[in-house]
Amino acid sequence: MIRDNILVALKGFGMGAANVIPGVSGGTVALLTGIYADIVDAINSLTRPQTWKALLHGQFRAFWQYIRGPFLTALAIGVLLSVFSLAKLMTWTLAHYPVPLWAFFFGLILASAAMMFRDIPAWNVSAVLFALAGLGLGVAVCTLSPHQTPDTMWFVFLCGAISICTMILPGVSGSFILLILCKYEYIMQAVSELNWPVLAVFAAGCAAGLLAFARLLHVLLAHWEKQTMLVLLGFVLGSLVRVWPWADMETVRAAQLLRTGEAESVALQIPWALLFCLLGMGFVFVLERLGKKMDKQSS
Repeated sequence: MIRDNILVALKGFGMGAANVIPGVSGGTVALLTGIYADIVDAINSLTRPQTWKALLHGQFRAFWQYIRGPFLTALAIGVLLSVFSLAKLMTWTLAHYPVPLWAFFFGLILASAAMMFRDIPAWNVSAVLFALAGLGLGVAVCTLSPHQTPDTMWFVFLCGAISICTMILPGVSGSFILLILCKYEYIMQAVSELNWPVLAVFAAGCAAGLLAFARLLHVLLAHWEKQTMLVLLGFVLGSLVRVWPWADMETVRAAQLLRTGEAESVALQIPWALLFCLLGMGFVFVLERLGKKMDKQSS
């Protein structure tokens, strides 16, 4: 049992790392490591009336069994350790080297979209239309949404509610949603600085989001999995405009000023961007190969 919980915690660490890095979905890592169905089942148990009846009647052992307490606890420990250990690194890199980092994210997202494209069976006219709908939605969200969003607690709560849902959707990462909502750097900084009021509100949003949307997402994947994945694929491709390494030249200029003290002629760092884009793509392909190897060993 202890060995199983340690293994789940390690897989949770991988999911947490994926959700810190835009482009690699925690749901994808869960799929590759064989715990995706367990996570969906555990989350769905939180929406069942008998789960909360057991808690209200003081049947704590039954409640703990319904929600698969040991599994969720080990998973949460792994995810939290990963998030808190990587947040400071992400914050520093975004401030000093945004172009290589955004290029790495761009490669991650592009390769993830390629994997999703390959896994869609039987392309036809309706499939293309669903993908185009997702593409249009992604472009619209990224181009029409403001480049600055409020730091108020209600919006932080909303960001938590929306981003947490992607943990049970393979293909889209929670941090990618935070990027679109212009709150990635803000939340990473809150994690690295242990800003507990912000983290508490964000965590409350995550809990509310899971309880509100877990059943809906389960129904979508159970009955319209292909259509859901097609819309997600288009959405991911359309949202690439937000992670283009030179989309925000003011940030690039500020980073150069921070590194060198000069910002008159901005260095585009194209060779570094190409290198890190390829590294990001390679990371996704290596992750997939490892997942296939683990599947063969377990079968």
